[in-house]
Amino acid sequence: MAFDFKKEYKELYKPATAPSIVQVPPINYIAVRGKGDPNAEGSEYKHSIELLYGIAYTIKMSKMGNRKMEGYFDYVVPPLEGLWWTATGVFVYSDKQAFNFISMIRLPDFVQPTDVDWAKDEAARKKKADYRAVDFFTYDEGLCVQCMHIGPYDNEPATIDAMERFAADQGYHIDMGERLHHEIYLSDPRKTAPEKTKTVIRIPIK
Repeated sequence: MAFDFKKEYKELYKPATAPSIVQVPPINYIAVRGKGDPNAEGSEYKHSIELLYGIAYTIKMSKMGNRKMEGYFDYVVPPLEGLWWTATGVFVYSDKQAFNFISMIRLPDFVQPTDVDWAKDEAARKKKADYRAVDFFTYDEGLCVQCMHIGPYDNEPATIDAMERFAADQGYHIDMGERLHHEIYLSDPRKTAPEKTKTVIRIPIK
């Protein structure tokens, strides 16, 4: 059976709907950086998703070709994730044009930067597309408050407020320095009603 990160690391992918504290280890990703309204037609964000899945599945299916990655095991491609920030440090959901992002998909530990470089060249050759924007990215997230948000993305502020209050009650404060607001998208928006959409929200604390 294929290794499923969501099932094997439930503390990271299936938190409760009540806030909790979690220590997140360094994790390797493929990543694409951009800015602007993620919902806009032809947005950088939507393009980043296409690029990421192109590379993610090229790596996963490398077992079918000549590229032999040491330590390879079969796995389910992990969910899409995103780091988000604005120049002011404040998210105004009515002004998504001000959003900056790093779109990410987790990599199995056996994948090395040279494997990602190979996958970019392989995907470009097969799909006739430019994958140079995709990077190998290690994110050392550390101590965070996290919560499962169920509902539309625009309703996230209420969940975030509850997370910040919980962190303060536990003696922590928000630490948005080099670490960023983090979301993990567990639902396919094409198939899931907005009120049932599941998103893991994670905010750095100290």
